Amino acid sequence: MELRHLRYFVAVAEELNFSRAAEKLHIAQPPLSQQIQDLEAELSVQLFERTKRRVELTEAGKIFLAEVEKVFEQVHQAVKAAQRASRGEVGKLAIGFNSSATYSVLPDLLRQFRQHCPDVELILRELTTSQQLEKLQQNQIDLGLLYLPVDTNELKVVSVLKEPLMVALPETHPLADRAEIAIAQLINEPFILPPPRLGEGLYSQIMRFFDRISFHPKVIQTATLLQTAIALVAGGVGVALVPASLQNLKRTGVIYRAIVPTAPEVEIVLAWRQNNLSPVLQRFVELVL
Repeated sequence: MELRHLRYFVAVAEELNFSRAAEKLHIAQPPLSQQIQDLEAELSVQLFERTKRRVELTEAGKIFLAEVEKVFEQVHQAVKAAQRASRGEVGKLAIGFNSSATYSVLPDLLRQFRQHCPDVELILRELTTSQQLEKLQQNQIDLGLLYLPVDTNELKVVSVLKEPLMVALPETHPLADRAEIAIAQLINEPFILPPPRLGEGLYSQIMRFFDRISFHPKVIQTATLLQTAIALVAGGVGVALVPASLQNLKRTGVIYRAIVPTAPEVEIVLAWRQNNLSPVLQRFVELVL
């Protein structure tokens, strides 16, 4: 039994006339009659009462029609689901993101995608840059929001944000009344930095800046998450260089000051595997870039 046999049956059941049903189906009447007979033989059930003047459904035919209509509705829904899946409108998308992205690009990217694809299940994981690179290579996330540098040809990388670093200070710090601060003024300050391994993306960009100006920070503490670094600044443990978007994290006891003469920039990128053919991933990239 094929779907076409069921279509033929529905057409005859709706028209209760083989000639009109054949015309509707754009086939000749004799083949249609033969197909219905074959269907009845396969089912071992008479579906129609036929006389020279009329065609009517038998009781078995009426029940069969109701069930066949359900089948066609399910087929219709299956086709729609497959088409939506091919357009990336349903499915799952696993996204890794660094902590500063939550205060900058992540909310807007998610909002934009949600407006167009509300039925996609988003799996969000806060991870450092090195953790995201590892999860991407292991196919455990589809997409990463992470810091440069990204040292692999296996990933497609697109920049989504460049922002300056700022100094986070305790509000009671002697330099708190300055609108801008030169890094040289912090030569004797205890610094809170990302750990070299887990926070290597941001750590690398900060250290490149220090190397460029021949500055050697006195590192007293490391913090994997920027929220933790800000909490330590609030506690008077030290000062930290953080992306400007961290100003959106309103933490009592912490102030943010611009760096002069030239503030270093950090860059956040979207990264995904070159060989990831997920329609949901492609849809996300199309919508947000």
